[in-house]
Amino acid sequence: MHLQTLIQSLPAAVVYGGGNAEINAVTADSRSAAGGACFVALRGTQADGHLFVPAAVANGAAAVVCEELPANYEAMLAAAPRLCFVKTPDTAAALGHIAAAFYGNPSHRLQLVGVTGTNGKTTTATLLYELFEMLGHKAGLISTVVYKIHRRPLEATHTTPDALRLNELLAAMVSEGCTHCFMEVSSHAAQQQRISGLRFAGGIFTNLTHDHLDYHKTFAEYLKAKQSFFDLLPPQAFALTNIDDRNGRIITQNTRARIHTYALRSFADFHCKIIEQQLDGTLLDINGAQFWTRLIGDFNACNICAIYAAASLLTNASGSPETSAALLAHISALQAVAGRFEYIRRADGALAIVDYAHTPDALQNVLDTINRLRRDGQSVIAVAGCGGDRDRTKRPLMARIAAEGSTTAILTSDNPRTENPQAILDDMTAGLSPEAMRRTLVIADRRQAIRTAAALAQSSSIILIAGKGHEDYQIVGTTKSHFDDREEVRRAFAETADSAGSGVNERNVL
Repeated sequence: MHLQTLIQSLPAAVVYGGGNAEINAVTADSRSAAGGACFVALRGTQADGHLFVPAAVANGAAAVVCEELPANYEAMLAAAPRLCFVKTPDTAAALGHIAAAFYGNPSHRLQLVGVTGTNGKTTTATLLYELFEMLGHKAGLISTVVYKIHRRPLEATHTTPDALRLNELLAAMVSEGCTHCFMEVSSHAAQQQRISGLRFAGGIFTNLTHDHLDYHKTFAEYLKAKQSFFDLLPPQAFALTNIDDRNGRIITQNTRARIHTYALRSFADFHCKIIEQQLDGTLLDINGAQFWTRLIGDFNACNICAIYAAASLLTNASGSPETSAALLAHISALQAVAGRFEYIRRADGALAIVDYAHTPDALQNVLDTINRLRRDGQSVIAVAGCGGDRDRTKRPLMARIAAEGSTTAILTSDNPRTENPQAILDDMTAGLSPEAMRRTLVIADRRQAIRTAAALAQSSSIILIAGKGHEDYQIVGTTKSHFDDREEVRRAFAETADSAGSGVNERNVL
């Protein structure tokens, strides 16, 4: 592909050298900048790609995109007549545009919907994908749990992959015949310009609560990163926002897209009301139409409302009772996403719920739901931890929420990474009152914490195992080892059930 084709949409790009290069690859890694490649020098969090421009040129790069020219760029051009430099103000944004052009602008050839927010991204994106597959479309999914090209799953390495991988995935979806793609847009991805160059048909805002302040430093910067996604939506796209959240209107205040609202508690374009709620499902009313969903909790009712609203906007169903009824019928058949309020029941009746809740707000929501639905006398045992090398300020909040929302709290490890697990737990217990500490156990070993919860559980008990959800690994130090909360609770239930003469009920995953 000709270099001029790749850079034609870059703002204020200046070419030094011939500029007639034919490009056969695009990379941000100087080691893979072989002959014919376009190397984009990114200013990363760990290293500045501009330091590796000489290595990229030595490896045979045909073009270098940079924010600053090397001091000896003229000598480099003289030594390699086919080489050229492209200077642009923001190479991170440039990489998105170049990647999109290199892969044929795949986001222009399908309906791409991004979902952003602190909680609910995975559920909303995944169930939209499942819904459109049910409706007969070929769809794609880019989520924390998995990437999917129609029904073909691929390992998810990031919530939102880098621009090159992202456009490669979208191009594969187009090649497979996909008409829609639903993707999570993380705050990191928005701030790092990974979504630059993409054309979105719509954006969905779920909520904004305390998270990722280790990276963004302040809540205002976190909000700004989320808002930047809506700022780039084109006028023909929709911006669907949750106005129950106090940031719901702020997030869309600068967007050019058509704004639509959804809510449980506020007047909105799409209003959802919980009619009845049980542990096996919820009866909802959206804009006057009632239907049953297997998902439970106010947070999931909000997710379902967003799913219905987005599907309505994409299919123009909001004015068609017949199409709306068909959407609701399919939504009723949707099942919970892996590791999101996924539950396992011991044959004596004890119930374990595995959930990805790893923020204060998410943990509060899950415990509120459990306490609202539990019967009088049912005990709640909450197993929770906080990740290492991440935002320390939420640790005492998480501990306090776990202790206040349960009969017994067990604080434990959750991917301690390079931090001392006991130091993380000390940060957590600093948020507990003496009375709360009397109802709290501190067990650094997560496997032992889950086994202890199972041993403490009576036949009517509910155990919440929070924080890791779908994850099947534990990171201790720099070592990533297999660890799955769902496997651990089944094993623990089998051990504790033996003494009671019962087993694990495997007909229990929603």
